[in-house]
This record gives sequence, structure tokens and C-alpha cells, in this order.
Amino acid sequence: MKAIYVTRPSLPDFETYMNEIKDLWDSHYITNMGSKHKALEATLKDYLEVEGLTLYTNGHLALESGLEAFDLEGEVITTPFTFISTTHAIVRKGLKPVFCDIREDNFTIDVTKIEDLITDKTCAIAGVHVYGNICDIEAIDRLAKKYSLKVIYDGAHAFGVKYKGQSVARFGDLTMFSFHATKVFHTIEGGGCCYGDSSLSGRLDGDKNFGITGLEDVSYVGGNAKMNEFQAAMGLCNLQRLDEDIKKRKMLHDLYMEKLKDVSALRLPSIQDHVESNYAYMPIIFESKDQRDIVYDKLRSEEIYSRKYFYPLTKDAACYGDTFSHMETPVAERISNGVLTLPLYPELELEDVERICETLRAMF
Repeated sequence: MKAIYVTRPSLPDFETYMNEIKDLWDSHYITNMGSKHKALEATLKDYLEVEGLTLYTNGHLALESGLEAFDLEGEVITTPFTFISTTHAIVRKGLKPVFCDIREDNFTIDVTKIEDLITDKTCAIAGVHVYGNICDIEAIDRLAKKYSLKVIYDGAHAFGVKYKGQSVARFGDLTMFSFHATKVFHTIEGGGCCYGDSSLSGRLDGDKNFGITGLEDVSYVGGNAKMNEFQAAMGLCNLQRLDEDIKKRKMLHDLYMEKLKDVSALRLPSIQDHVESNYAYMPIIFESKDQRDIVYDKLRSEEIYSRKYFYPLTKDAACYGDTFSHMETPVAERISNGVLTLPLYPELELEDVERICETLRAMF
């Protein structure tokens, strides 16, 4: 029986990648914003329809740098239904996360509950786009303008997604994307910050390069988060196949939706209006943690590896102890206890999806 994993990195043809990196052996220029880095940066600006874009060695450091670029102080309203990186980045920058509950239908931050959490200490809203679903960006924009707040999006799940025909990278003050190997678009590891204010580029470029702003100038305390040339080369190759990969993801997603639509024990993801998804993940929701865990174990016994993603909530992480336990997010807790993401990646075979669905249907 063939094992089916929850995800699998999409790779270009071996010869395509070898041809892309061949000239690095001539130049010996393999880091510090070389030609591949510059080419990927320019190409991604066009693809994502943004004025400013800064590349990083990974998405987490991109998010930390993005937060730091605005010299924020105080509280950031965000969601606990996300990967731990989002919360860690806020805390590591000396900010306090204030957790807002999520929507029942698309798992993004519930904008109807944000305003009650705003205080004189609030400096920003950090929304998280989830599974290819996007936050209510228009409502968040209205709140940000009303209270003079910055808006930063964790777009790790939203690369290539469009809202009303526009790239989601164009919304908010800054959007972070992860280019990790498991994402829809990847550079092996990697990440980027997108922004409309091009004046941010100097600060962000300096921050990822030790605060160096000239040959003999170190203007502030920066870190090291530069994307190397091999990562950038992988990105250039993968971008060529991205649209086709998203089409394959949609086909597999649609097959799941068709095969599981009458399984009453689980809830399928909703489809957002005006959103062109990237079909990054295939979440299903069960009524209880016990039921979810039974299904998870049954699938594993059949060598089908799903993921409890996101579980547990970030505010419940052991490293935070009881710090955030008083912040009530009942919808997020219910979804976290019931969620499984099923295998989904471009090379997944249709018969594999059929097998997964038949295993689930047989249980109910």
C-alpha cells in the first residue's frame, strides 16, 4: 500500500533547475542579493502586483522584520488560529498579542469582534489568511483608518490568491508570504514582505543585512535573513509552473468536495465570494476532538497522513503558560479541536483522493 503524505514539495524538472544555477559556478556569487535574487524580486513584484517587495531566507524572519519596520509599540490584535510563527513573531518584537476569535465559515479573524478589543495601547491588526481563504480586508481597512492602526497580514497560505481581481498582496500596510517547501509557491525555504510604500524597502533591506546601509555604515541593529541564490533560483523555476500547479490543486480540491459532500459527520470548507483561491489546503471539520482524533488515527493506519492544522491554538502553547488563557476564543477552540487537513499537492493522483475519500466514507 502506497503511503500518502499530507503535502509534498513541488519541484521543477531537474534539468531546468540545473540550467538555472549553472552560471553560479562561473560567477561564484551565491548570496548577498545577487542576480538570481534580483531577478526573482522583480518577477514577483510583477506577479503579485506590488510596488515594494523584500525577500528573506524564511517567512518567520520576514514577518518579524515587517513588524519591526513600523516601530510598533503596545498591543497587536490577531488570531490564535494560525501557525505558532505568527504569535512568536509578535512576542519576539516586544509586542503583546491580543487574541480575537475567528469566523465559523472561513476560519479567518472575526472582524465583528475586533473593535471591542481596541484600546489606547493597540497599534496594529495582524490578520491571518487561512488555507487560501482571506480575511475581510475591506472591513479591517475601515477599522484601521478609524483608529489609525497599521495592518499587517500573515499571508503564508495566500500566495497567488486574488480578491475582486487584485492580488491580496496589495492590501494592508504589509503582507508576509512564506516560501517554505510545503507552500503553493516555494524557494525551498524563504519568504517575502510586500508593501505599497516603497520607502520601506531601505529599512527592510537593511534589517535583513545586519542594519548595514552603506559600505561603511551600520545605521541600526539588524539581523541576518538574506535569501541565497540557490533559493532564488528555485523560486524562478517554480514560478514558471505555478499557475498549472494551482489548476491541479483546484481539480483535486473539487474532487474532494464532490466525493465528501454527503458525509454528514464532517463539514467541508466554504467558498468565498470574489476570491480566486490558490487551494493551498483541504480542511475538513468534525464536531468533536475525539471524533477527529479517531479519524486521524484510522487514516494513519491506512498510511494516509493528514494533519491537525492548526492544533493546538497558539495561545495554548506551553511556552506561554497561562499568559493568554483568559482570552476567550470559543470558535477558534472548536475549529482547532475538529480540524484535519487532508493530503493535497499537485502530484497527488486522482485515485489517491478516491482512496482517501472511500476510507472516510467507510467510517461513516
